[in-house]
Amino acid sequence: MLLVGLLTAGCSTTKRIPEGEMLYTGIKKVKIVTPEGEKPAPGLSSMINSSVAYKPNYALLGSSSLKFPLPFGLWVYNNWPNPEHGFKHWLYEKLSVEPVLISEVRPDARLKSVDNVLENNGYFRGHASYELVQGKNPKKASISYRIVTGPAYMIDTLELLPDTCHLNHAIDSLAMKDTYLRKPGRYCVDSLSVARTRITNALRNDGYYYFRPEYIEYLADSVAKPTRIALRMMLAQNYPPMLTARYKTGDVTVYLFRNNGGGTPDTIPTSRATLIQMQPSRFRQQLVPECVTFRKGRWFSVRRMNSTQTRFARLGIFNAIDITAVPDTTAAEPTLNVQVACTFDTPLEALVELNATSKSNSYLGPGITLGLTNHNTFGGGEQLGVTLNGSYEWQTGHHASSIFNSYELGISTSLAFPRMIAPGFIRRRNRNLNWTRIQLDGSVLNRPHYFKIAQFDGSFNWDWQSSRYSSHTLTPFKLTYTKLMKSTAEFDSIVNKNPAVGESFKSQFIPQLSYTYKYDRVLDPNNTFNWTFTVQEAGNLFWCIYDLCGKKGEKKLFGTPFSQFVKGVTQIVYGRRVGDGNQWLVARGLVGAAWAYGNSSEVPYAEQFYVGGANSIRAFTVRSIGPGSYRAPADVRDSYFDQTGTFKFECNLEYRFPILGPLNGAVFMDCGNVWLLKKDPLRPGGELRAKTFLRDLALGTGVGLRFDISMLIIRGDLGIGIHAPYNTGHGGYYNMPNFWKSLNFHLAIGYPF
Repeated sequence: MLLVGLLTAGCSTTKRIPEGEMLYTGIKKVKIVTPEGEKPAPGLSSMINSSVAYKPNYALLGSSSLKFPLPFGLWVYNNWPNPEHGFKHWLYEKLSVEPVLISEVRPDARLKSVDNVLENNGYFRGHASYELVQGKNPKKASISYRIVTGPAYMIDTLELLPDTCHLNHAIDSLAMKDTYLRKPGRYCVDSLSVARTRITNALRNDGYYYFRPEYIEYLADSVAKPTRIALRMMLAQNYPPMLTARYKTGDVTVYLFRNNGGGTPDTIPTSRATLIQMQPSRFRQQLVPECVTFRKGRWFSVRRMNSTQTRFARLGIFNAIDITAVPDTTAAEPTLNVQVACTFDTPLEALVELNATSKSNSYLGPGITLGLTNHNTFGGGEQLGVTLNGSYEWQTGHHASSIFNSYELGISTSLAFPRMIAPGFIRRRNRNLNWTRIQLDGSVLNRPHYFKIAQFDGSFNWDWQSSRYSSHTLTPFKLTYTKLMKSTAEFDSIVNKNPAVGESFKSQFIPQLSYTYKYDRVLDPNNTFNWTFTVQEAGNLFWCIYDLCGKKGEKKLFGTPFSQFVKGVTQIVYGRRVGDGNQWLVARGLVGAAWAYGNSSEVPYAEQFYVGGANSIRAFTVRSIGPGSYRAPADVRDSYFDQTGTFKFECNLEYRFPILGPLNGAVFMDCGNVWLLKKDPLRPGGELRAKTFLRDLALGTGVGLRFDISMLIIRGDLGIGIHAPYNTGHGGYYNMPNFWKSLNFHLAIGYPF
């Protein structure tokens, strides 16, 4: 195909273009002209570009202006014969591409669409024009569009409905509070539509169940004052009588149907609804008052309808939930009865997954997961699951070492309750699903060149939300047991040379208590904020018990020493939209510290910090820098095990921008390092000191590509080293010995933060 393409490169792509027609080669330019001192309304540019967009032949990622350089299909269409039958006809039909003509683009019709966009956004004096741009070939042309917006018309006055009834009064009150209806806001059809939708939603949550947005109309006068709009709100004529009725909530009935149909109905009254359950089936009757948010006698609310459906759905035991509001014709006042119909799902779910894993420590590799889950173990949405998993992983980055290639096998069992089984003083938000989880895990990690480690975990934790933006995870008890099953002579020589590393790898119990708080909020369409704080401690309760019993020296649990330490990590991520469109500047700051004491001289290796890799300082591979300015001597192999610490500081800045279609780009800068809070003579320069802190920060920059396919984001980042914290033999702040060797490429899934 490449050879044929080269041979036909000189062939014409317009040979068969009809007389009077031209081949469309894309959009040359879209120029938007606004009055001096004014900027286009937010989103106006993208709407105009969407109105004039039309893909030429061989468009690149759906672009209207960029194309692939070799239009092979057009060459075939214009230069190859097309017999009626046979192999040559089949080949022609497969390879040829019909040209996109200017007449198909219909630029005149697109100008009318642009005019509508301008008027809908308050630019009533705007106009649009286009020009065909021809090159050397008179049968080819691109299109340049010129849009003159004129001044934006602003809302000058708003006339509300006459205050003659409760409905009108409610609409007026809501309209006065709506930001899109406040003067001197810009007139915009979309904004007015959003405003009446907001008003309608508020009314439907206050008893006016049958009210619809189209019942509110606007009259706009643009003649009374130049560039000003006099706006009048009014109700549509001939609306249905039930529109003005304000309904109260009547009887609530919940129907539970079996997955395979049939059964015998069993009627059970509860405090908030009547339950009609088809037997035999498993369901805790106490869940009905917890899920039904309606209150008989109160104004009917669509919000309560949605929250009721959400609470039944989050149990995870139904495959269909339908809620119907039915007028009660026997009631003395307008009343809606509520019928909730739920159909049970099959309780057992089997899972087979083939996946690719991308971890924060730059590990990448394939895996397989086999799982079986019972979604209604005790009739209350409890989830009992067993999962088997296996994976093989390797490390990415320019300096990645094959010694870290590994495989892992594991089994996990969990029992999760969709509610808080906890003391009542823990404040939680009933609007969200709160969980109580019990989990038992076991895994074996094998790095063939060095060691095999087995780890067993048992934990009990609560997940809950206390507000709309705040979520919590409390693990009152977690017990981890790590066992170094096997080690090679090479690994033994490493830990013998550094007792601190050997101490962190020893077999031990880690009894823990941890708490995580997360505040995640979209402040406005242009700003996001996320704060995560985690604190954990290990061994203190057991140490106190042993100490009270008079046990001195090293304390053991089941004959094995247990670890004792405290650890805290906090992270802030702030994002801000830049300019018009989907461009973001995202910053992250992270600080972490861990301290071993009492029964331990070192923090367990798995709990220590490291930097570098796909989600950290991307100019350096994982565990290639730190602690501090320490660097292993050149004759020491496999120093990766030394390059962890008990204090971590890291900050990142990333500019994210769209390129074409699903392809996005990024420019980033990362800095940070890890240090030791305890001095280690075998790792000189690793201790945290104020006077060397800034010099010890590794710094890197780079560029990246992100391919967003909605379900996941595939990310490739090329990091460029600027400053290494250790002595590289080169003076100055930029001390990288070689530009090409300072590059590191990381392939990962998802954003780094």
